[in-house]
Amino acid sequence: VERAADGASPRLRALISRARGLLADPEDAEPHFRAALADPVGEHWPFEHAQALLDLAEWLRRRRRIAEARGPLTEALETFRRLGAHPWAERARAEARAAGLDAGGTVPDALAELSPQQRQIVRLAAGGLTNREIGERLFLSPRTVGSHLYRSFPKLGVTARSQLRDVLAATP
Repeated sequence: VERAADGASPRLRALISRARGLLADPEDAEPHFRAALADPVGEHWPFEHAQALLDLAEWLRRRRRIAEARGPLTEALETFRRLGAHPWAERARAEARAAGLDAGGTVPDALAELSPQQRQIVRLAAGGLTNREIGERLFLSPRTVGSHLYRSFPKLGVTARSQLRDVLAATP
């Protein structure tokens, strides 16, 4: 895989850097974890980004750099909760408690980052309506509906319309 890394996408480079960090000797791991998080394009894949944040935070805490670990740990925990990745959120919560953070069990509303119109469109799309049907109900063009959905997907941590129903089901 390392041979393919030269011409790889930012996503693959981040995954390779994270893997290098996990496989490296403990004293040599930090630059690899930081490289996995360096490219802002990586935030387009929130689950993988949160995994790298958690790995870095665990590494920092184990080196008694607890204050540094709290930021990435909090961000990772929030992302796992938002995505409904319960096993990963539990792992991050345990690590947060070990770092002295209050890692309460409250689940934030996954739709909180969306505008009111985006929330309405996401709910209708999750109900199975097409962009044209949503547009007719809200007096918008189908292209405008598609644009709102396109901007909402990364915020919700989904990549397909079919995942919207699951995100809404997990939202309090």
